[in-house]
Amino acid sequence: MTQTTAWKESWKKQVATIEEVKASIGQVIVGQENVVEQVLIAMLAGGHALLEGVPGLGKTLLVRTIARCLDLTFSRVQFTPDLMPADIIGTQMLTKDEQGRDVFSYHKGPIFGNLILADEINRATPKTQSALLEAMQEHTVTAGGQTRALPRPFFVLATQNPLEMEGTYILPEAQLDRFLLKIRVDFPTEANLKEIVLRSPEAFASELKPIADGNTLIQMKKNVQEVLIAEELVDFIVKIIWLSHPLHTQAPAKIQRYVMAGAGPRGVQALVQAAKARAFLAHRFNVAQEDVLAVAPAVLRHRIIRNFEAEATGVSTDDLIADLIHDLTKDQTVKQ
Repeated sequence: MTQTTAWKESWKKQVATIEEVKASIGQVIVGQENVVEQVLIAMLAGGHALLEGVPGLGKTLLVRTIARCLDLTFSRVQFTPDLMPADIIGTQMLTKDEQGRDVFSYHKGPIFGNLILADEINRATPKTQSALLEAMQEHTVTAGGQTRALPRPFFVLATQNPLEMEGTYILPEAQLDRFLLKIRVDFPTEANLKEIVLRSPEAFASELKPIADGNTLIQMKKNVQEVLIAEELVDFIVKIIWLSHPLHTQAPAKIQRYVMAGAGPRGVQALVQAAKARAFLAHRFNVAQEDVLAVAPAVLRHRIIRNFEAEATGVSTDDLIADLIHDLTKDQTVKQ
């Protein structure tokens, strides 16, 4: 068996595994197929995700279910205004050694896990929110004068409520940019609500067994990076980012009118990574234009900053992204 053939066989096995993971999650999470797919895209691309939706839509249950299916260590941090950075990353504590002498020892915080749920992240103060920055970007924690590596794989899935803004602290753009995707969790349909009642998702969740482990997920991430992407598609992605800036002369009229600032360089990288992960989930060895278009809203909705007129008139970021994509694709089709 040649190396190429062996790699393809490994690829097919991993794709079958991730399909089994999706099926298991579907036994617990009702009617949120797009959300599940986007969370898996973020994880396969090695990024973090911000889930936005009203309370009670199963965001916490989703993260717990994924952790169980992938046999990952799971930590949940409930963000509140009185939460301190040490409550997340850990702290030095005065203890006694074997000889009875007073010594400082480091006690790890909940950040030392594979899958971290930062629940209602916008309820903590900016000082506490910033405690996640180093962990999300560098996968390390510095405390007590020492830098400690976090377990691999490492993912942060944060949630926030888009409606109740009292007592919240809006995430700064620098921290939002650390999230690969911003995923909207919509309210379930009437049929899904009935199925939730009849199915009892919590009962299914308790019966789930691990399908893969962290090492398998790390190997999947490596294979995702090897997904091919044509130079024409890279140019297409670059143009999407360029046209998200209102000062660009070719930007759509709505972008020029309603946008304060467009996506930055991380937006280009995020689009490529997320598109590769979606191609992997679609059992393909190369990225297609449909992959780029499918992940573009989740990649860009927290990277395009609206101006006051857009907020006052109710023009959403998703509206602007849809207009940008339509303007870019109406007269051309990128070669696959």
